Amino acid sequence: MLRKRKPIMAIVGRPNVGKSTLFNRIVGQRLAIVGNIPGTTRDRLYADAEWADTAFTLVDTGGLEPSQETIRRKRRKMKPLAEASEQFVEEVRDHVQMAIDEADLLLFLTDVKEGVSPVDEEISDMLRKSGKPVVVAVNKADNPARQEDAVEFYRLGLGQPFPISALHGLGIPDLMDEVVSRVPYFPELPEEKDTLHLAIVGRPNVGKSSLLNAIIGQERAIVSDIPGTTRDVLDTRLRWEGHQVALVDTAGIRRRGAIKPDLEKYSVIRSLRAVQRSDVALVLIDATEGITAQDTHIAGYVVEEGRGLVLAVNKWDAVEKDSYTMNRFREEIRSRFDFAAWAPIIFISAKTKQRVHQVMPTAYRVWESARYRIPTGELNRLIQNAVLAHPPSLKRGRPLRFFYATQVGVAPPTFVIFVNDPKMVHFSYQRYLENQLRTHYPFEGTPVRFIFRERKGRR
Repeated sequence: MLRKRKPIMAIVGRPNVGKSTLFNRIVGQRLAIVGNIPGTTRDRLYADAEWADTAFTLVDTGGLEPSQETIRRKRRKMKPLAEASEQFVEEVRDHVQMAIDEADLLLFLTDVKEGVSPVDEEISDMLRKSGKPVVVAVNKADNPARQEDAVEFYRLGLGQPFPISALHGLGIPDLMDEVVSRVPYFPELPEEKDTLHLAIVGRPNVGKSSLLNAIIGQERAIVSDIPGTTRDVLDTRLRWEGHQVALVDTAGIRRRGAIKPDLEKYSVIRSLRAVQRSDVALVLIDATEGITAQDTHIAGYVVEEGRGLVLAVNKWDAVEKDSYTMNRFREEIRSRFDFAAWAPIIFISAKTKQRVHQVMPTAYRVWESARYRIPTGELNRLIQNAVLAHPPSLKRGRPLRFFYATQVGVAPPTFVIFVNDPKMVHFSYQRYLENQLRTHYPFEGTPVRFIFRERKGRR
């Protein structure tokens, strides 16, 4: 099932113009550094934001360096590049083009203190040729004199420049009003009924492309031992036992600190968007390296997005094992992925195709579980029996009362429970109700959402 796509807005500009500060200002919290998710901590590359009832995805990008041609033409007017930057000039140019291609709207951030630089002129030329909507923001305009200096940026030929101070929040409302007025609108896509969208995700070099090839039986994706070989998201459609399946192979998702300022950053964005439009995500773990923090981060993102989750331990053929190795590894997974204890675990080898035949049946079971509906009568009897068997604790002498429950959605299964005071529902009691639900109904591999609402009355 495809979902409505939010437009992507990328903040682009030279290094040290305040892109991350503006990113945090628009989002409303310091997600450019780190963000919290249920069960684990995940580094953010982007965040969903909203302004004036318009939702979009905001991308924080790295600084864009000049090309060699610009350096030659403007050498006297430019500061010399660092040695590391000189080594990546071509990669940086690809980085700029990928950012332009990926975004639906570009927010070009400049620095009023530095004025219009040769790099600004080069970037503006690329943005103009893209045909994408561009809004120019002139940062660090934190006093009237600097706000007046912002008119210099009309020279870029990209329309009205908006003087702002990302650090102090000055000028942000006017800038964002302009941004949302130019954000493209994407209508809801028609549902593809009875099509399972399965995303294969994981760290670089865990065998994602090899697994895709093993499933479909041909070399659809380039397989290489070099981490980061896959740059674009590859969609492959096939039929499995009469069912339509769309497989998505994605680029490796590194932790933020390991992301280089090149194409990889934008391939990661595409990978995370692939999770958003999937029904089930198969998180691949490298058995030879063991479980890493980034494995749990990726799984946490899948859970946060409400997608089905399968944990697949790849390269199992390369592990020295005895009769207890699999059980020990499974126990470690349950401990490290305690926020997703309901996720099925399979041990495979994409190279030898060991147990690869289990991937599709497992993913399909998870897909069906996410779409399962509980009749209202059965649901209320289950909640009633659970409360009678283990009543919630009193809070300041007040009892928590449950009145009525109903399932309001699927994928993930979502339940609304009416109580006398939602604030009295402790997370541990919510976990208890979820465990009772999973004991009686087949919610394998799918998150479950509870919404508690207040309802007054005795009955």
